[in-house]
Amino acid sequence: MTVQHVAIIGAGVAGLNVALALARRGISSDIFEQAEALNEVGAGLQISPNAARCLERVGVLSRLESQWREPREITLASGVSLRRITGLPMSEARARWNAPYGVLHRATLQTALAQAVAEEPLANLRLGARATSRDIAARVADGDRKPDAIICADGVWSASRGRIEGSATARFSGNIAWRFVVSSEDTPAFLNREHITAFMGPSAHLVAYPLRDVSGFNLVAIAAGANPGETWDGNADHSWQVAREKHFGGWNGALKRLFSKVSPAAWPLYEVGDGRWHNGADTIMIGDALHAMMPFSAQGAAMAIEDGFELAAFLAEMPAPTAFAAFEAHRRPRLERLKKRTGLNRFAYHARGPFRLGRDAVLAMRSPDSLVRELDWLYGYEAYGLQQA
Repeated sequence: MTVQHVAIIGAGVAGLNVALALARRGISSDIFEQAEALNEVGAGLQISPNAARCLERVGVLSRLESQWREPREITLASGVSLRRITGLPMSEARARWNAPYGVLHRATLQTALAQAVAEEPLANLRLGARATSRDIAARVADGDRKPDAIICADGVWSASRGRIEGSATARFSGNIAWRFVVSSEDTPAFLNREHITAFMGPSAHLVAYPLRDVSGFNLVAIAAGANPGETWDGNADHSWQVAREKHFGGWNGALKRLFSKVSPAAWPLYEVGDGRWHNGADTIMIGDALHAMMPFSAQGAAMAIEDGFELAAFLAEMPAPTAFAAFEAHRRPRLERLKKRTGLNRFAYHARGPFRLGRDAVLAMRSPDSLVRELDWLYGYEAYGLQQA
């Protein structure tokens, strides 16, 4: 018997997106979110073509295109000299990968997904609702529909991960992401308003890009730091001061002056290692609950979106246990390849000494087309079931 009704734990990007993907295939869902309101934290995020195609199929992309910005280039530059090292042309994304590359505020994506869910008869969002095994059982006893499958989409610090024996645990990576948004009028002239720019320096890097939907500029600085605990709201004043002196002290004066004027939010970067994906019966994880990784490939949201789209396709074709196994066999190789690419980017972005000089020389010699070609497997990916959706 194929799946007809699903319980989803968590109403973030992964949870809302999978509800929409399931609905497009005639599968109903209850989405359990313990928060009383959907107040998305964070700042900007990047939606690459592989995720944009999935968002188009679930009816959300058109809601975003009027609010986001499509960068002309991903620029790699020196955080010490501000010198451009190389660039990857993104203005050709629609032609090359048949889908756009966009940047936007995280809240804009969350709102668009939530609005689409609210309009979808087959998706039922329950705010202020915990979703432990006991809670779900109680709701079924009170007359709610019994789910054929349970999808844990409650993020890197998943409370529902314990439903799956042998699942991996989240661990602190040793790095912090300091996030802040600068208003358009306060944006320094050296920040290109048409590009995503990654400024690289010894043991640290900074990503900067414009946000059309909030009329500002998103900046994320990443370096080693002390773990503030499992929180997105940690006090960043002390850790940011330490990082500015220790990791960004040798950076360009213009960037350091910018850093001195902001009060960023500190996001501890956690990773989820290898473990069981599902319990072989009725419960599976997706998104950061399953495979949170460092943001050196800017694919966190994209992988959560792919997860939900592909899992929905498998659940529409076969019973839950079989669908779970097929989903894992299909997804694991791609995620493992991405983790390797992310590790390589991490080394390159934070290279020191002779390695940094060698990195700059090699990148400067590479043609933009050769650099873009290395991303065809990632951005050109067509999710399972895309043609049938």
